[in-house]
Amino acid sequence: MRRASWLETARRYPWLLGTAGLLLISLVIVLWARTRPGYDPYGWLVWGKLTIHLKLNTDGAPSWKPLPYLFTVPYALAGHYALWLWMVTSVAVSLSGVVFAWRIAFRLTAATPERRYAAYVAGLVAAVALLGIRDYTHFILSSQSDTMIVSLCLGAIDCWLSGRYRWSYALWLLGSFGRPEVWPFLALFSLWAWRKFPEMRRMIWIGILLLPVFWFGIPAISSKSAFTAGNLAQHSPRALKNNKFFGTMDRFLDLHELPVQLAALFAIVLAVWRRQRIILMLAAGALVWVLLEGAFALHGWPSVPRYLFEPVGIVCVLAGIFIGRVILDLPPLVARLSERFASRRIQPALAARLGNWGATLIVVLLGATMLPAAASRLRIERKDLTHERARTMELGRLQVVISRLGAARILGCGQPNIPIGYQSVFAWYTGTNTGRLYVFAASLHKHPRTLVNFFPLSNGWRVFPSHVTAATAPHCHGLRLTYRS
Repeated sequence: MRRASWLETARRYPWLLGTAGLLLISLVIVLWARTRPGYDPYGWLVWGKLTIHLKLNTDGAPSWKPLPYLFTVPYALAGHYALWLWMVTSVAVSLSGVVFAWRIAFRLTAATPERRYAAYVAGLVAAVALLGIRDYTHFILSSQSDTMIVSLCLGAIDCWLSGRYRWSYALWLLGSFGRPEVWPFLALFSLWAWRKFPEMRRMIWIGILLLPVFWFGIPAISSKSAFTAGNLAQHSPRALKNNKFFGTMDRFLDLHELPVQLAALFAIVLAVWRRQRIILMLAAGALVWVLLEGAFALHGWPSVPRYLFEPVGIVCVLAGIFIGRVILDLPPLVARLSERFASRRIQPALAARLGNWGATLIVVLLGATMLPAAASRLRIERKDLTHERARTMELGRLQVVISRLGAARILGCGQPNIPIGYQSVFAWYTGTNTGRLYVFAASLHKHPRTLVNFFPLSNGWRVFPSHVTAATAPHCHGLRLTYRS
C-alpha cells in the first residue's frame, strides 16, 4: 500500500519530485566539490546583503544583471547561509539544463512507441554533449549564472513544445534577466502568445514592465548610470581586440568538438529535406544568437565564450536528434535500398538487422572520435578542480584573517587594498561595497590616503597598513598580521 501511494504521488507530481531530487543531487555535488563561487557570484551576494541594509551600490564590478539579484536578495536574510543557498540553487538550475536537453531531443526524434529506444539514445547524447561543452562544468561548480541561463532557455523551449506556454514565457523572462541576448526571443514569443492566447496578455504586460525596471531602474538609483552594465562591459579586458566578428565565430566553434558540430549540421540538412520546421527554428535561433554576439563584439562588448553556451547547447540537442534519427531511419533505408538495387532479394529481417548494425556502428564511431577529447577534457577538469579547492582554502584563510582583525577595524583604518580577484570575496566577508576596493595608482598619487594592504602568501596572508597619518594611526594600531596555516 505504501509503495502504491508513493507511485501515485510520483505520477501526480513528477516535476515537484524531480525538483526535490535535483536539489538533493546539487547539495551532494556542492559538498563533494569543496569549491567556492567565482568573482562575480560573490559580488551578487554582496548586492543582496547591501540591499537588505538599504545600501545597494552597483558601481564597479561585477557588471549588473538582475537574474542573480532575484535570488541573492531573499537569500541575504539567511545571513552567511546565503552563500550555500546560492551555490545549491545555481548548480540545481544549471543541471536542469541536462534534463531539458534530453527532453527536447527525445521529443523531436519522434520515435514510435515500439522504437522508443532511439529517442532515449538521442536524449542521452544531447545531455552528455551539453555537459561536454568546454569549461561548462567549471562554470557550474563556480556557481556562475551562464549555465543557469542555458537551462532557462532550454526549459522555455521544452515548455513550449509541451504546451506549457505560461511556464515557457516565465522562463524566457527569467533568461532575459540574465542576458540581453535573450530579449529578441522573449519578444518573438510574446508577440506569438499575445495573438494566440489573449488570456496571457496581462502576464506579458507585467514582463514588459519588469524588464526595464530591473535592468535599468535599479542601476539608475544605485549607481552613476542606468546603463552601468553596458558601460562596464565596454571596458572589459577580455574583449576581442581585432577581427571581432569572426573572432566571435571562432569562440563559438571552439566550445565543442567537430563530430558534435557535424552531427548537428546533418540534423539541419535532414530537417531541410523533410521540412521539419521546429528543428529549423532551433537552428535559426542558435544562428541568431551567434550573430547577435558578433554584433555585440563589434560594439565593444567582450563576447566571451561563456556568452555563447546557449547556441552551443542547441548544437548539442541537434546532434542528439541526428543520432536518434540515424537509429530510426537507417534500418528501413537499408531495406528499401536492398529491394531496389540488390541482385538477390535480401530478407526483410536481415535487411533490418544490417540497418541496426550500421546505426550501431555510426553511434560507436561518434563515441570513439570523442574519446580523446573527452579524456583531455577530464584531465583539464580534474586539474581545475584541484586549483579551485586550493582557492577555497585560500579564501578560508582570508576569512580567518578578517575575523581576527575585525571588519570594522580594517574599514576604519583606511581603504582595503587587495588583489582584484579577491575583492568581491573581501566585500562579502566585510559587508562593504565591491566598488570601494579599487585602488587606482594615479588617484593615490594625487590624493594620498591610508591603505590596509592584503597580500596572499603561498599558504596564508600578510596584512599591513601603509600611508598612515597621525589622524588614522589610532585606528590602524594592531592591523599588522602574517597568517599561515
